[in-house]
Amino acid sequence: MVHWLSTRLSRTFSSFRNVLIISTIIRVALILYSEWHDAHSTVKYTDVDYRVFSDATRFILHPTPQNTANGLVGKWLGIGDPYTRATYRYTPLLALLLAPNEWIHPSFGKYLFAGCDIIAGIIMYNLLVYIILPSIHLSSSVSQNISNEVKSQEDTDAEKGSAITRKATYLVSLHLLNPMVFSISTRGSSESVLSLFVLATLYCALKSNWTLAAILLGLSTHWKIYPFIYGIACLGVIGNERGIGKGLKGRLNALVNARTIKFALISAGTFGLLNVLMYAIWGYPFLYESYLYHIHRRDHRHNFSPYFYLIYLTYPFPGDSTPQLEVWQQIVRSPLTSFIPQMALSLGAGILFGWKKKDLPFTWFIQTFAFVIFNRVCTSQYFLWYTLFVPLIIPRLSMPFWKALLSVAVWFGAQGLWLSKAYRLEFLGENVFYGLWLRGLIYVAGHSWVLASVMDSYQG
Repeated sequence: MVHWLSTRLSRTFSSFRNVLIISTIIRVALILYSEWHDAHSTVKYTDVDYRVFSDATRFILHPTPQNTANGLVGKWLGIGDPYTRATYRYTPLLALLLAPNEWIHPSFGKYLFAGCDIIAGIIMYNLLVYIILPSIHLSSSVSQNISNEVKSQEDTDAEKGSAITRKATYLVSLHLLNPMVFSISTRGSSESVLSLFVLATLYCALKSNWTLAAILLGLSTHWKIYPFIYGIACLGVIGNERGIGKGLKGRLNALVNARTIKFALISAGTFGLLNVLMYAIWGYPFLYESYLYHIHRRDHRHNFSPYFYLIYLTYPFPGDSTPQLEVWQQIVRSPLTSFIPQMALSLGAGILFGWKKKDLPFTWFIQTFAFVIFNRVCTSQYFLWYTLFVPLIIPRLSMPFWKALLSVAVWFGAQGLWLSKAYRLEFLGENVFYGLWLRGLIYVAGHSWVLASVMDSYQG
């Protein structure tokens, strides 16, 4: 019985078509369940952000004298302002994307986000089958000098193709069947849309379609600012396609030439054009809520980042009689305190590793992991930004089983340790800020160790 069950499971999950069907069923079932759960429980399954998105859509589609777009074009069009909804701090494109929430069904957006999950899985599968895994199989075949005169070349190619598709299916399953991934999208988080844009950008880059990659990178950066860090690695790869000269001068010539300048201009132009269009329609509220707010944001609410506690201690709460902050308090509260090390590590990793096309998934993973660890604000959703690349880099990792198991344990354990203390603060109202801050430091140390382990295990 056990053998039969294991055989059936192996056959089921070795077929990418079956994985897609199972992934789709899980997501549809959870969305249907969410409607029942939200109607019968005070603790909602649906993420509060989804209600924010939906309200912003409603404000755009139903303008009033108190709710009109602030831009010249927006006033002429006579549409509403999504930023009338407090805490909506995203591109208006997201609110427009969810317009069918008003026209078709309130859960349309959840199905859209779940669909982006599935499409991202398909792109990931194609990356593995047609680009990543064949290059690894080819190099290993050459290095091992295997002679197979007994079998025909056709049989050998068929076996290799079958092995590649099976391996790709197992790897993509790590993403599509990841509870964190499908729960976040079915709860109504829009992270899957950005994941789709980023994977599409990577696919175009690995296919050397740099014009489309530049456009998609500009779109991704407009959607959420952090993908701009991938640009430096793209410039290195573009420059390296025609060779890198010796020394620092050679590296600089590879980064700055006609082809890299073209890529940068197209990407920045796409980003700028979208922003000009959004500003023309929605005016300063778009600029402030989408970008400026995040520059001077001082989030003292607890999150995985240990910065929150230092900001909390220096936060000017109502009734604070302190007229002037001390110098150390200004340094602690300054966004530069976290921004400088964060950018140095993220962009530095792009310059260090981003020279070969085959290393792009690994480079983007390292850049994003470092960005998230040292961000001033970090929630569980941010982890999806870099775990997205895990199925793509596993084939090039050479890590002992015990170390892989330990890395996973440390990654989850640091989060669990933090969450156990955060629960006491959030739900029990206990004053555990200091203990939570210490666990935030453990989170940084633990995840940094995991990052170092992956870097040490990568076989480029």
